[in-house]
Amino acid sequence: MENINYFKYKFQIFILKNKIIKYLFKKRNKMLNKNFFNSLLKSIILISFFIFNLSFASKLEDIKKSGLLRVAIFDSNPPFGKIDLKNHSIIGYDADFSKEIANILGVKLKLIPTNPSNRIPLLQSGKVDLIIADITITKEREKVINFSVPYFVTHQKLLVNKYSSNELKDYSFDKIGAVKGTTGQKTLHDILPKAQIISYEDIPMAFSALRNGNVKAITQDSTILSGLLLAAPDKDKYKILQETISKEVIGIGVKKGEDDLLSEVNKALKILEESGKKLIIYNKWFGNKK
Repeated sequence: MENINYFKYKFQIFILKNKIIKYLFKKRNKMLNKNFFNSLLKSIILISFFIFNLSFASKLEDIKKSGLLRVAIFDSNPPFGKIDLKNHSIIGYDADFSKEIANILGVKLKLIPTNPSNRIPLLQSGKVDLIIADITITKEREKVINFSVPYFVTHQKLLVNKYSSNELKDYSFDKIGAVKGTTGQKTLHDILPKAQIISYEDIPMAFSALRNGNVKAITQDSTILSGLLLAAPDKDKYKILQETISKEVIGIGVKKGEDDLLSEVNKALKILEESGKKLIIYNKWFGNKK
């Protein structure tokens, strides 16, 4: 659909330019200075040609020309993205994927911190080129952005106090913390419609609410919850329920209409899969997997 709109718009510009030129030819005899007319005509053609090509430069061309890939990424959702306290850079599973894709494209990388509710606006406004921030592929999101082939699969679960119930249904009327802008927020409301869902900016804030007793449980991808507990000094006080709320298939977000960039991202993911680097990155952040 994006390609159809692209060529339709391209054709409309071409028609408009021709109409302007025809109009000038009709008025030519009325112009006292024909040299001025010829100069004006040449200027219009050159300017329209420049604007036309500038307007339709693809995102991939922009990245190649600038030598820089800008990626929206989490900086407080380990193990996908977190701040390295030693050098204050963003590290994690998604950060490593971003680096590998930039290397394959032959450009430098700039990681731009984001949160779940701001990921898509950053992409649509052109402030980033890709979203590599644990973003679940959904039909609703596919209406506004494109997705790469999946590069990770996880499951949404609940993190609760160690002595709380092991049954998901027992939290049906409780306060449950969720990160604003995530699929977990909506899915949990569908599964437990009578529960009170409290939204937080990020998972550390939600975890703080659980610690303080403001909520009975928090929900997120199980991998993020595991990473959260791994770094928590009081991890023995909490547990992740075995029951799964939903399956989360993760992809890389690409702006609508940027088919060339999407194709290159998919090629890069295939290279990482076939070379074994994807497995190396997984083992680095999630433990050994054969």
